[in-house]
Amino acid sequence: MDKHELLGLRPPMGWNSWNTFTWDINEQLIRDVADRFVSEGYKDAGYEYIVIDDCWSLKERDAEGNLVPDPKKFPSGMKALADYIHERGLKFGMYSCVGTHTCAGFPGSFEHEFQDAQLLAEWGVDFLKYDYCFKPRSMSGELLYKRMSLALKNCGRDILFSACNWGEDNVYHWIRESGAHMYRSTGDITDNWESIKNLTLSQLDKARYTGAFCHNDMDMLIVGMYGGSNDGYIGSKIGGCSDNEYKTHFALWSMMGSPLMIGCDIRNANSVTKDILLNPELIKINQDVEGRGAYRIKPEPQWFHTDEVFMLVKVLTDGDLAIGFFNLSDTQREISLQFWDLGLPYASGFSLDLYDCMEHKELGKFTERFAPTVPARDCLVVRAKLVK
Repeated sequence: MDKHELLGLRPPMGWNSWNTFTWDINEQLIRDVADRFVSEGYKDAGYEYIVIDDCWSLKERDAEGNLVPDPKKFPSGMKALADYIHERGLKFGMYSCVGTHTCAGFPGSFEHEFQDAQLLAEWGVDFLKYDYCFKPRSMSGELLYKRMSLALKNCGRDILFSACNWGEDNVYHWIRESGAHMYRSTGDITDNWESIKNLTLSQLDKARYTGAFCHNDMDMLIVGMYGGSNDGYIGSKIGGCSDNEYKTHFALWSMMGSPLMIGCDIRNANSVTKDILLNPELIKINQDVEGRGAYRIKPEPQWFHTDEVFMLVKVLTDGDLAIGFFNLSDTQREISLQFWDLGLPYASGFSLDLYDCMEHKELGKFTERFAPTVPARDCLVVRAKLVK
């Protein structure tokens, strides 16, 4: 298969600088993250993109109209930084905007799309996050994403296109055709439980709009941040989440097929954070090659119905099912799964052999029904195999 055919096949995995560091970025930070990707097992787990977000350039383009990296933050230049990342078997990502300026007020790519795409290719960039700030009001956002997609596909280098228009302009109905490999479907995530819950609930009916080569991006992961952002809106003024809440967050993003882009400072990640981010069973579910969305089942009995308690089922390539039991409420709940809701009647003679993807252990063989008790703001994810 031609390598071009594989770009964006699975949800991208990597790290992005914004959630923790926002404007306070530099080349040594990026090098350190790349080194930790290798030494701490992130690369081996499948994470590959190291992405610099906003605030990397000077406030003005040069005389030829080119973007200029801030020499104080990146004294060696972007080509040298890309080379450093590539030497470690990783890929390098950068950021721009459809508008005249980025969200932080640096030069955007409006009317410079083909010039900027060529420059990124010359630097060795592998990934472009393309934000939505300062778009001229009279311009179609759909057209501007198509414009940059065309520029990237003709720049002479494979660059994964991460569109980021926050779910605006009915993006679900045109983004795949635009050529984007992933697209932000939500507003910005913040490091608190309500943000996780609200973003999840907003996407539960959007399973049909994600899949291979165009993945629904529910925003970067906040796992392991514990309020540790230099931006109070993102985290430092709202306190972060508990370990169980981070675990549930990662399980939701994995089951729903979102790209897995780490947002914490992995240089200081504790063992719990690493266990969550490096969970091999959840990563395998997220990276299943068919890239199918997960459908929702609401639990019985009828009076129990609430949007905060549900099951997600993802059909996997090998015939297994990934099943997530999610309790986003503030009280413990029993969540009952009737196997006929999976298309598996009792008369078929099949049972389900269940493996706990959170605790990494076999749960046994079950027929017709499985009903775990799930604590508040927690979850259980199992891999189910049909057996006689």
